[in-house]
Amino acid sequence: MSLDRGKWATGGPETVAPGVHRIPLPLPNDGLRAINVYALEEPGGLVLIDAGWSIPESLEVLAESLAGLGHGLGEITDVYVTHIHRDHYTQAAELRRRFGTRVHLGAGERPGLELLTTLRTDVPVTSLDVLRRGGAADLAERMAEGYGEFDPAGWEPPDRWLDAGLVALRHPLRVVPTPGHTRGHVVYLDERRGLLFSGDHVLPHITPSIGFELGEPGLPLGDYLDSLALMTAFPDSRLLPAHGPVAESTHTRVDELLAHHDKRLAETEDALGAGARDGHAVAGRLGWTRRSVAFGDLNDFNRMLAVNETVAHLDVLVARGRAVVSEMDGVARYSPAA
Repeated sequence: MSLDRGKWATGGPETVAPGVHRIPLPLPNDGLRAINVYALEEPGGLVLIDAGWSIPESLEVLAESLAGLGHGLGEITDVYVTHIHRDHYTQAAELRRRFGTRVHLGAGERPGLELLTTLRTDVPVTSLDVLRRGGAADLAERMAEGYGEFDPAGWEPPDRWLDAGLVALRHPLRVVPTPGHTRGHVVYLDERRGLLFSGDHVLPHITPSIGFELGEPGLPLGDYLDSLALMTAFPDSRLLPAHGPVAESTHTRVDELLAHHDKRLAETEDALGAGARDGHAVAGRLGWTRRSVAFGDLNDFNRMLAVNETVAHLDVLVARGRAVVSEMDGVARYSPAA
């Protein structure tokens, strides 16, 4: 049985299938509470799905959790990462330095990782560009000042770039590219046992941020909605997410997420009809989180995510012919389609 909303982040290891263990690891801030990594017992050692954020507390909890299952960190032979965000990737690089663990990452993340190591900055440059395009230049400047010195240690390239296909484990994993949250996000599907290691693509209680990465933004929400619909092309499976408890049906949650974004697109369109014209102004007319918190009550980081998500919804409205856009002084101005 899945753990409830409050206990999943602190409840310790949970065996979700024979030889498959969910291990929640701490994060250095409480926004997402924790990240789930999954330890798969293989004949030659342990395989992890995602690795966590490289902080001492996380490695300590991982070691303690594995010890409680009768294993050690040195038994981890491979980490299959769902996407490039630091809470999923950076501890994989630390495990490789310490134990020779092999690291695998979706090929679609390669441009973003190469750009990150070229720019050598933790500042979300592309997201700040979207803020400026969305009419939130002041917020972009505040956010740019809030990042510390870049640490390249967690951003080394993987041992292997993964394309769509099968990973040859005792229970093979199908690599399914699911762009949207990031361009190179992948999920890992255990078709034999009906398990989906969904990373941040399908989450049980929240909707993932869209396009929070380096590189050309493109149409990330359009990609995400297509990737969500793709999940229904496979038989239904148990949902093993990166944040939140295990859920029994991926399809049920996908339907909820698609309905949420349909509703959000309608709300965004209504805000345009009420006179808001740029992403920042539209975001200010919408409620945020499950509790419908006012935009003005969010902190700057979450305001950034909110404006970026609003611009993503506005761009999908344009792509669907429900809005039009023009650019003036680097700011996108939207209006309802005639």
